[in-house]
Amino acid sequence: MEELFFKSAKELSQMLAKKSISSLELTQIFIQRIQNVDSKVKAFLSLDEEKSLQQAKASDERRSKGQTLSPLDGIPIGMKDIIAEKGQSLTCGSKILEHYISPYDATVTEHLHQAGAVLLGRLNLDEFAMGSSTETSAYQKTCNPWNLEYVPGGSSGGSAAAVCSGEVPLALGSDTGGSIRQPAACCGIAGLKTTYGLVSRYGLPALTSSTDQIGPFAHNVTDLGLLLKVIVGYDDRDSTSCEVEIPDYSQILKDEYKPCRIGIPKEYFAEGIDVEVQQTIETTIEFYRKSNYQIVDISLPHTPYAIPVYYIVMTAEASSNLARYDGIRYTHRSSEASNAMDVYFKSRQEGFGAEVKRRIMLGTYVLSSDHQDAYYVRAQKVRTRICEDFAKAFQDVDVILSPTAPTTAFKFGEKLNNPLQMYLSDVCTVAISLAGLPGLSIPCGFSQAGLPIGLQLIGKAFHEHELLSVAYQFEKAHDFAQRFPKLN
Repeated sequence: MEELFFKSAKELSQMLAKKSISSLELTQIFIQRIQNVDSKVKAFLSLDEEKSLQQAKASDERRSKGQTLSPLDGIPIGMKDIIAEKGQSLTCGSKILEHYISPYDATVTEHLHQAGAVLLGRLNLDEFAMGSSTETSAYQKTCNPWNLEYVPGGSSGGSAAAVCSGEVPLALGSDTGGSIRQPAACCGIAGLKTTYGLVSRYGLPALTSSTDQIGPFAHNVTDLGLLLKVIVGYDDRDSTSCEVEIPDYSQILKDEYKPCRIGIPKEYFAEGIDVEVQQTIETTIEFYRKSNYQIVDISLPHTPYAIPVYYIVMTAEASSNLARYDGIRYTHRSSEASNAMDVYFKSRQEGFGAEVKRRIMLGTYVLSSDHQDAYYVRAQKVRTRICEDFAKAFQDVDVILSPTAPTTAFKFGEKLNNPLQMYLSDVCTVAISLAGLPGLSIPCGFSQAGLPIGLQLIGKAFHEHELLSVAYQFEKAHDFAQRFPKLN
């Protein structure tokens, strides 16, 4: 049955349609897989077997009556534990929400239920999605399935590792400054950060309200399209949700092959990019050149400012958003508190980890009356310049190509005590988030140490279909999407 662990969601859907396997059998197989390997990977925070098996039985009953809801009906999926699911934990990887059970479904969760998907359990993450290694989780450190001594990336490290290790064929994560793309690169799978406003954020506890987005993880580009088709759509409960025409992403890859113009930004190949990563990306560029894509050198001149701008905007918004976790209502309340002020101070002190505290303090500082104009307001002005860089570039090209991350996955502890080095893990991804654009990561090679290298494709707003198509041309010409780690 091991071959089933790494079959694509499309293949599993076809097997279900042919009734060569039932959803109940499939779900049981994946549950057994989780029980066998997750003690090594540590991707799951919780696994709800009873609920999952009930959903699988319901899917089989619908199929027997010819009432299948979608291609994902009966397919197991994992959920990052920052996306609300009624009756399930919503810890956000933090002790301050350790016992919190969500009373409602996120919009994307509703969409998955409507599609008949089987929601297996909750996946680990950096605390409140603050991190690039999944080391800041209050509960456990998720390991990279390619080498258990290395991080899986973050903050959606649990989601990426679960797909990579064959514990689930599909998973959802969230991306604020690279938290889908960077772990996808570290784990050698496909991950998509969607255009800001394409996927509803209702039911996603806010970190940085102006950049947070939910997106899919999968073994390949085709499966990304299948899951993306289910989760997109306008939602009047999310004030940032956009009404746009939604193409059938599952059909995009069947369209006629149409080479386009690919931009290569010189700023993404500057100092700090690992030699193996740069060489692999250059080989990838040459592939596209030989495939009749027009390769165009471009400049995104404000890219060097993206990291400082992001870590001002992000910390400021995080400080504001996390003020609601006060020990008064639904969060951890300190047993040491003797008065109202104690409740606030001690509950937050006990409930938040070091990285969350660091970012709250930074954000509070840049929002203070003495510093708001000098830091936050100025950062927003530079952010506008970054957006203008992309707008200008997309007048000449259709897609932009870069590394997903400057290095491959790093060892546990290597950057944990050096926040600046950790923040630089997102140097290739944060500008896209600030601009609200879609970004897709797929594996394009491996280092000599056997760790995956990620290719990032950046598109115009709401042009996910174009990214999927360009990525697919590379994927079908290489076998990286068919390479899987050995964990047994």
